Amino acid sequence: MSFKKDDKVTFVIEDIGTGGEGIGKVDGYTLFVKDAIIGDKIEAKIIKAKKNYGYARLEKIIEASSDRVTPACPVARQCGGCQIQQMSYQAQLRFKEKLVDDNLKRIGKIEGYEFFPAIGMEEPFRYRNKAQYPVGTAKDGSIVMGFYAGRTHSIISCTDCKIGAVENQYILAVIKSWMEFNGVAPYDEQTGRGLVRHVLIRTGFHTDEIMVCLVINGTKMSDKLKESLVGRLTEVSLDSDISTDKCIRSIMLNFNTENTNVILGRQCETLWGKSYIEDYIGDIKYQISPLSFFQVNPRQTEKLYGKALEYASLTGNETVWDLYCGIGTISLFLAKNARKVYGVEIVPQAIEDAKNNAAINGIDNAEFFVGKAEEVVPHFYEEMARLAADTSATEAQREEARKSITPDVVVVDPPRKGCDESLLDTIVKMSPKRIVYVSCDSATLARDLGLLAAKGYKTVKVQPVDQFSHTVHVESVALILKEQPAID
Repeated sequence: MSFKKDDKVTFVIEDIGTGGEGIGKVDGYTLFVKDAIIGDKIEAKIIKAKKNYGYARLEKIIEASSDRVTPACPVARQCGGCQIQQMSYQAQLRFKEKLVDDNLKRIGKIEGYEFFPAIGMEEPFRYRNKAQYPVGTAKDGSIVMGFYAGRTHSIISCTDCKIGAVENQYILAVIKSWMEFNGVAPYDEQTGRGLVRHVLIRTGFHTDEIMVCLVINGTKMSDKLKESLVGRLTEVSLDSDISTDKCIRSIMLNFNTENTNVILGRQCETLWGKSYIEDYIGDIKYQISPLSFFQVNPRQTEKLYGKALEYASLTGNETVWDLYCGIGTISLFLAKNARKVYGVEIVPQAIEDAKNNAAINGIDNAEFFVGKAEEVVPHFYEEMARLAADTSATEAQREEARKSITPDVVVVDPPRKGCDESLLDTIVKMSPKRIVYVSCDSATLARDLGLLAAKGYKTVKVQPVDQFSHTVHVESVALILKEQPAID
C-alpha cells in the first residue's frame, strides 16, 4: 500500500527515534511523529511521504500510553528544547538506557560489558544553571523573549522555562521593561538592525551567584543606557518576588555584530560587579565567565565526574591525560587524586580559565595545552619520546618523560562528533592501562569503543547519566581496559 501527503492514518507508536519522535508502522510503512510516545494509539496526518518512510503530524491521541504525562511547561509542544516532556520521567530513563545499550551493540558491536541503570535526578526540573534567551519582535510589534520553535528561528514567548532557574523570569521582565522604557529595539535577523540579540543568565547553584549578560548587535552602548540597565538589575536582587538568597553579582555586555547563528561574540565588557561568577563541582571552585564552557547541570555533573573518578581508580601515583578538557572541570576533579594531570583543549580562553581555576584551588600538579587533542598529543608524545631516550638529559628528566608518554589513565570527553581516529591511534600508542570515556553522544561513543576494541582495549563498564531530563540527550561514562596478551 502506498501513502501520500495529507493521508490520515491510525496506528500505535512502537519505538522512539533519536530525536524523540514516535515511530510506528502502517502496513509495514514507517512513520515518524513528533510528540508521540511508545504505547500511544494515535491518528496522524502525513506531511511528507518518501518511498519507505514518512513524517506525520499528531492529530489526535485515541488511546494514551500509560507512560504519557501532561507536560509541566505550557509551550513544551511548540518549543524545540524539551522533546520528551510528555513522557514520564521513569520512561525517559528507560528510553535513554535502551538508546545507549542498543547503540553500543548495533554500532560498536560491543559485547560482554557491565551495563548499569541510568543515574537519574531526584528532581528533573529547574536543573539548568545557564539559559540563553533570544530577543525579537512579535507580530503585534511587542518585544518577545523565549526560545526558538523546533527547527525554526521563530521565537516562542517563554520566560519561565521549567528546566531553568526560577529567577530568570524576573530578570527578563526587568530587561524587557528597560527596553520598552528606553526605546531599545530587539535585533532583527532579516535586516541586521536592532540592539539586543540575546539575554544570557548564569546561576551558581552552590554559591547563589547570578550573572546577567546582554548580547548586543554593536560594539558599544551609551553610558545612559548602561547606567539605567545596571540600576534596574541591581534592584532585582532585592525584589520580593525572588524568594531565594540568590543575588546578581555580575552584569555584562557581550558584543556580537556577526550575521550568524553563534550566540556570543568574542569580546565582553563588565558593567557592574565581577567579570565572572563562582560555583563548585564537588570541592573544586570554578570561575565562570560568559564565554566559559561549564556543565549546565551541576548536580548531575558531580555524579558524572564521580563515576569518572571511580573508573579512573586513582591512588595518587598516576599520570593522567584529560583530552578535550575545557576549563579543567574533569582535570581538576582528578588532580587531587593523581600524581600529574595533563589537559588539552582547542579553545585558548578555556585553557586560561583552566590555569586560573587550578591556581584558585591551589592545584599545582595539572598542566594544560592549547590545541586540537589529535595534534597536541602526537606532538607531545614525539617530544617526550626523544627526551626519554636523550642520554644528555638527567635521569629525573628522562623518567618524567617516560611517565608522561605512558600514562596510567587517559580520560576523553569529546564533543558530539566523538574522537578523531588519529587521536585514538595515539592513545593506543601511549598504552594506558585504562581509558575513561565521557560521552554526550552514544552513537559516536559506540563507534569509538569499536575502534578501540580492534586495537586491544575492552569495554568493561558503561554508566548512563541523565544530565538533560525531558530531552533526548544522555551522557555516558565508559571504562575501557587494556587487554593483557594471552600467556601460552
